[in-house]
Order: sequence, then structure tokens, then C-alpha cells
Amino acid sequence: MPTEMLKLILIMIKTLSIIGGGLAGSEAAWQAATRGIQVDLFEMRPHTPTGAHTSGELAELVCSNSLGSMLPDRPSGMLIHELESLESLIIKSARKSRVPAGRAFAVDRRKFSEIITEELSKNRNIRIIREEVKEFPPKPCIIATGPLTSNSFSKIIRDYTGAENLFFFDAIAPTIESDSVDMTIAYWGSRYDINAALNGDYLNCPFNKEEYDVFIHELVRAESYPIKEFEAEIESGVKAGKGLFFEGCLPIEVMARRGHRTLAFGPLRPIGLSNPLIENKPYAVAQLRREDLEGRYLNMVGFQTNLLRKEQGRVFRMIPGLANAIFSKYGQMHKNIFIYSPEILNPSLYSQKEDGVFFAGQICGVEGYLASTAMGLLAGINASRLLNNKELIVFPPETMIGALSHKITQPEIESFQPVKESYGVLPPLEKVIKARKLRYQSLYQRETEIFNEFLETIN
Repeated sequence: MPTEMLKLILIMIKTLSIIGGGLAGSEAAWQAATRGIQVDLFEMRPHTPTGAHTSGELAELVCSNSLGSMLPDRPSGMLIHELESLESLIIKSARKSRVPAGRAFAVDRRKFSEIITEELSKNRNIRIIREEVKEFPPKPCIIATGPLTSNSFSKIIRDYTGAENLFFFDAIAPTIESDSVDMTIAYWGSRYDINAALNGDYLNCPFNKEEYDVFIHELVRAESYPIKEFEAEIESGVKAGKGLFFEGCLPIEVMARRGHRTLAFGPLRPIGLSNPLIENKPYAVAQLRREDLEGRYLNMVGFQTNLLRKEQGRVFRMIPGLANAIFSKYGQMHKNIFIYSPEILNPSLYSQKEDGVFFAGQICGVEGYLASTAMGLLAGINASRLLNNKELIVFPPETMIGALSHKITQPEIESFQPVKESYGVLPPLEKVIKARKLRYQSLYQRETEIFNEFLETIN
């Protein structure tokens, strides 16, 4: 069908189908609806569950409850600023459900998803349809089924793209009941907080060297779930990427096997976490972060894992202060599916076929809550522009949204792996700056200036 004829048909329809009610799908629905577009938002949960979700709420957070650092000159801080400037529902809801977590933007995950579900449910331009889509949806559409796309819809995507889907394995950290922590050992505090024993946003469990050595010895030898059990869930014909695990969310036992002190320099690093009430400085520190506003549950920061449940209980109770820990949720692993975007999408997230199809969120090859939200926002804006017969927008690569959309659609990428917001996705500065702190500040200044200028043009 000629492109111009298709445009006329889409303009007459004025209804957008969005498949998937995760972060990307929810954000896309909000952006389109606030621009006057009628949206049919399909979400298969709770009728058809996934291997990681626990509720039927929209935008449920599966892994951590943190969206990243809020510092404005950090990659996540840059992206938060861009999303907030574009009136992101996800960021707005995160602000309302935020829990103390130092410089991290952490939320009460239950309240967070409840707020988003309520906002979308009461929007007159959005119809939420609770059913699994088992055939290609009406166009125009945004496919935002996320990394936990069902097997049946994975086949639909594969048939549409003409290529095999890719996947990698991701892991979730356990949560424990706060009342089960031994407070004669653990103490509250944030990094470099001189009053760490009295206040702070993290509960710290300090190791001495002997305790750390024993913990690592048991951790690297603990039994995990076989990877083959997950491979069996993947449909025949779907191939794996070159790496089994996403480097940004490695299981803690995998990190530990890379070296005895890897964790002491990583998620268990003790820098800035000394307890002023105790004379000896800790050799390593495991941190717990509030899961809810009331502080009844705590997330084990950096402890995403694929260990057997019995092994999680045995090994993680060796952490000082957690000898009697009660697990409210064990860690687990799940598969994440994504498409080969360089051959499928334009930087606007519109299909290269130009047939009314957009992809958004982690399914298009980004990783993390913020990046997924950003791609949902971009797809939602552009789908509404398509329906309003406006030119699709592409953010400048110097902005964080633009850097992500350009990165996942570069045709020269050979070994395609999911990317998240980072300094590395931004184009280099014209002038080489060797001092890292100064270089990051310059990238931030450039991003802010170019984004603000671009925002004026699209407004």
C-alpha cells in the first residue's frame, strides 16, 4: 500500500493499539492520550501471568525498586530530567511513591504501580483491555511487550521481523522482612554520612575479613538453577545472544566467581560506610534498601541471584545481621527477549517498513527502567504525531533519549546487546578532556543545552 494512502487511513482511524502494560507501554499510552489519541492498551496480566510478575497492576517493577541516581550530572539523572520535562507519567508517579534511598531514586513498588494503574484507568482516552493478544494487532500499534513477551506473541514478532528473537538472562534480588534483621549488628547509614549509626537510607551489614572469606567461599560453591531449565522455555528457533547474562545485572554468584575480592570492590564495597560507634572499619558491607514506605520489607541491594531457594537461605543468612532473616521474596532468574533493532527500526522507533508499527521499551534492545520508559515516551509521541499527520521526531544523539534511540538502531552493530543510559552511549566531545569528572560535567552541560533547544522546537 502506498505510504500516502496508509497515512490517510491512519489519520481517519485515530485509535492506537499498544501491546503491553509495562513501563514502556504505560508511558506510551499516557503520551498518546494526552495528545488526544484514543488508546487501546492491552495487558495480559493477571489472566495470563509471567514468570516474574506478581500482580496485575500496570508498570509493575520486577527487579530492583530503584530507578537509578538522581544526581543531575549522572546518566540516569540526565534521563530523569529529560523525561520529567516531557511530563512523563512514570517519573511523576515515582516522585509520589519515593522512599528514602540516599541519592538513588527508589520507590515503594506497590504504590508506584497502583498510581500508574489509577491514572491510566481514569483517562478518558485510554481503554485498558485485559487479554493476551494472540494475533498481530490492528495498526497503528506500539509493541511494548517487554522482555517477558509470551511465547505465542514472540512467534508473532518473529514472523513480522523475519528474524529470530534474541534473549539474555536477567536476575532479581531477594527481599526480607525488616523485623528479622539483627539490629545489634546492622546499622542505618548512607555513604560518607558522619552520623551513619543514627540515620541514613540504607541498612548496612558489616563483614570483617574472616566473615567475608567464609561467605565468598560458600557463595561460589552454592548450587544454582540449571540454565537449561530456562532454555527449555524458549520456543524452538529462537537463538540466544552471545552472552548469557546482561553485564549490568549479573547474578551475585557469577560476580563472586570472577575473583575473591570482586564483591568487595563492587556491591559490597565498604567505602564511606564505617560505623562511628564501632572502632574497627568493615572489610565489606552488604546494604539493604527499603522496599515500601513503611519500611516493613528490605531489598538486598546488588544481590540478584539464580541460586536455589534453599541455598539463598543458607548462604545469605551468613551475612552479619541476617542470621535469622525471613525472606518475603526469593531472588530468581528470568529470560529477557529483545529484537535486532538495527535491521528493524528507525531512530524514531518506527518500523523501517513504515507500515504503522512502532516498538518500545526493552523489547527493542534497551535495559533498565528509565531507558524502557524513555523508549515508551518516544514511541508514544511519534505514534500520536503519525496519527495527527505530523513529522516524526528524532531526538539529537547528544541527549540521553536520542543517544539510546540512535544506539539501538545503528546498522553497524555486530554483537547487539541491550544498552542502558550511560556516558558511553553519548557522542564524544569535540575537544578531548582526559579528566573524567570534568569530561562528565562537559557532557552534562552539552546535553542540557541541546535538549532544552530541541524541546523548544518540538513544543
